[in-house]
Amino acid sequence: MKLSVLPVSLFKNIISKEMSVGDWAREGVSLGLDAIDISIIFLEKRDSQYLKNFRREIENEGIQVAVASTYPDFTNPDEGERIRQREQFHKDIQDLAEVGTRIIRVTAGQAHPGLKIKDGKKWALEGIIGSLEIAKKSGVQLVFENHSKPGVWKYPDFDFPTDIFLSLAKELKGTPVKILFDCANPIAYGDEPLPILSKVINDVICIHASDTKEKGKLNPSIIGQGLVPYKQIFSFLKKHSYCGWISIEEASGKGIEGLEKAVEFIKNEWNK
Repeated sequence: MKLSVLPVSLFKNIISKEMSVGDWAREGVSLGLDAIDISIIFLEKRDSQYLKNFRREIENEGIQVAVASTYPDFTNPDEGERIRQREQFHKDIQDLAEVGTRIIRVTAGQAHPGLKIKDGKKWALEGIIGSLEIAKKSGVQLVFENHSKPGVWKYPDFDFPTDIFLSLAKELKGTPVKILFDCANPIAYGDEPLPILSKVINDVICIHASDTKEKGKLNPSIIGQGLVPYKQIFSFLKKHSYCGWISIEEASGKGIEGLEKAVEFIKNEWNK
């Protein structure tokens, strides 16, 4: 098991420059992580010198980027916007590769009002599969997540419903796209995570260790204090000889304290 953290609780601090990406890298080392995770929104600029400095700031702390989260909206009903989203995502792939990212999380897109499931699936697959060539050239791995809703979106993810996620995962099986499985999002939708994980486990290379206080609603908690059954999930992963990344998606709003508690819990639970 390799451990990283996506510091959602620190997003505002990093975006406002109250905390630099170097500060986050230093904190990642202090937490004993194998790598840190970032969001595409951390990249304030996109010129070559800025990207080199961004990467240097992280690697000077003796750590690298494991997973980067992106938010392409491939299911936008407007064709022109779908094209723009694809082009932007391809640029995101190149820029994230420049800062040393190994794995890039890709989304299907938003559940826009009136969006037909048939169209949503078609457009999502076009966007994801259409990005494989640039990902290969850039030397990064794309992972598709059972996603809920990021703060940068107006609507939930098109694949938030379990049946849509599983349908898209089935279509992507056999392609170079792998799965990032989020432990809390199924509960937030109203389902249980383990039966869903069991259907995609052979393609999972990254786990989002997250947590929620409520069933049927995403209400982030300190990891280990919510509803996610980590004992059963980790037992299942070990049974299947899982050796990929566990990316702690820490969104409790408790800052560094929340990160420290999450890392301690995940390490202890995994080692039991």
